[in-house]
Amino acid sequence: MTGSQKGFWAVTIACTIWGLSPIFFKVLAHIPASEVLAHRVIWSFVFFGAMLMLQGRLGDVRAALQGWPRLGIFVLASVLISANWFLLIFAIQIGRTTEVSLGFFIFPLVAVLIGRFAFGERLGRLQGVAVLLAALAVGVLTWGLGVAPWISLVMAGTFGIYSAIKKKLAVGPVVSVTCEILLFMPIALGIVALQHTGGQGAFGADMADSVLLILAGPLTALPLVLFSYGARRVTMATIGVMQYINPTLQFLVAVLLFGEAFTIWHQIAFPLIWLGLILFTLASVRNRPAD
Repeated sequence: MTGSQKGFWAVTIACTIWGLSPIFFKVLAHIPASEVLAHRVIWSFVFFGAMLMLQGRLGDVRAALQGWPRLGIFVLASVLISANWFLLIFAIQIGRTTEVSLGFFIFPLVAVLIGRFAFGERLGRLQGVAVLLAALAVGVLTWGLGVAPWISLVMAGTFGIYSAIKKKLAVGPVVSVTCEILLFMPIALGIVALQHTGGQGAFGADMADSVLLILAGPLTALPLVLFSYGARRVTMATIGVMQYINPTLQFLVAVLLFGEAFTIWHQIAFPLIWLGLILFTLASVRNRPAD
């Protein structure tokens, strides 16, 4: 198997894990989202810490957090990714996985706007049409449902801003995420301590729940490692197209497995988003430099 083939399968597996992760978090729906998030952070840190320790790279974390400008960026990144993770868990628990998938579908188009206004990147004609279609889709949902799809917009917005500020950090993905969850660790430990002080803590009360909360760590860390491995071995155009595996699976899980409502307004909005993504992908492929 060639390096590009290994990269292809690594990215595919990573996106598939992300796409099917709502099933995992749905099983934990009886546990408060804040507590699930806390354990996700704690056990992710254990997983990443062990990996870096075996590689002799724990010092990279300390070095990455030195200096106020970089530390400030890491603090902001930690807040954004933690908010994104919490909202994902919370939305799944309250039966809004469809909106989560819409948020990840919208994200590439939000990234285009951030690139345009934050980094001065040129917005191509097809990209502009794609963004307008996304805005039209959001407008349709807002009009039809009587409320903006705020979960989708916040999911796309937090991850978009998170991705943008990460462009300023010349740090590998494993070390970077380890720094971010390390900064959130005091809050995560405080949430767990508060839950157990009140006698409501799930960890240790039930063996199955305890095992699942521990597994939230590898579920977070493993796809990131696989994606990082694969991203270095396949083209950006390939990564761009494969990114849609995640929200597509989330959408199918929400509608087919969870039985969430898919109204006429969703039936209008989602095709608009999909058409926008087709145009966005075509623009990305057309503008990709020759290998």
